[in-house]
Amino acid sequence: MSISNTDNKTELSATDLTVPANNDIMRVREFLVDLQARICQALEAQERDGGGNATFVPDDWERPEGGGGRSCVLADGEVIEKAGVMFSHIHVHNLPASATARHPHIAGRKAQAMGVSLVVHPKNPNVPTSHANVRLFVAEAEGEDPIWWFGGGFDLTPFYPVLADCVHWHQVCHDLCAPFGDSVYPDFKQWCDEYFHLRHRDEQRGIGGLFYDDVNTESRGWDFETCFNFMKAVGNGYLDGIMPIFEQRKDTPYTEAQREFQLYRRGRYVEYNLVYDRGTLFGLQSNGRIESILVSMPPLASWHYRFEPTEGSPEFALTDFYLKPRDWLTL
Repeated sequence: MSISNTDNKTELSATDLTVPANNDIMRVREFLVDLQARICQALEAQERDGGGNATFVPDDWERPEGGGGRSCVLADGEVIEKAGVMFSHIHVHNLPASATARHPHIAGRKAQAMGVSLVVHPKNPNVPTSHANVRLFVAEAEGEDPIWWFGGGFDLTPFYPVLADCVHWHQVCHDLCAPFGDSVYPDFKQWCDEYFHLRHRDEQRGIGGLFYDDVNTESRGWDFETCFNFMKAVGNGYLDGIMPIFEQRKDTPYTEAQREFQLYRRGRYVEYNLVYDRGTLFGLQSNGRIESILVSMPPLASWHYRFEPTEGSPEFALTDFYLKPRDWLTL
């Protein structure tokens, strides 16, 4: 028996599926396509509520090697300065080093990877930048069982954090993980804190959230259906986490100095994505579509030499308190 989490209800499934069939993979694809559409609709609603009329522009594309996707980009909005919500389902005949170095047992196999990834850069510095990703990877060889795993998560990068927002974000993380086991939230929260760390600055990118990779029967003891249900919980949980923050902070007044600080901190986001992000590295090494890979970059960012915030200021509190791994649910 396996535990499944569907529409926030815990049910028991009689099927312990460890080797997915093609129809199982297609079910994942259908969920991802729908998730992309729902996230775009929710973000456009925030834009309209804030007096803007910017909408997502879809861009369908194909890869010569096989597969393709749809990149949806919203730009120059009143609430959202730039957002990219991307769906892709690609086929890879020669796996890049970023994949085989961590998984040498998949070398020589063909693979398919599908997922939804997004980055939202709000205009107002009081609304955090947010990122989410859910994905499935399947490596196949003729006459052998496929090797598969799920990955994903979401994280929050505030500029002027509000403690209640941080607690809310992590409460959503905790609650969606709870049906899958008591250790899931602390494990994947810690993984997120460790993953989104700028080692060259010894600094966190944000306040974290959830991050997981290589999740399958071997690593977690979950069958395919349970892994898929966890993907659905994370994908749906992103909206549960970010929408209330948008609604409460998007109309907060801000100064030009706060806007400049936002652009300065966005520079850290760029540094992380270009130096450490696995998805960016996989895309570049697998001859991915460059526009879709780099759509996560903010439209504006800045770098200042040896910027030091004034002690006791909100800018000082960001790095002195908020950008430290901590247990947000016991504060």
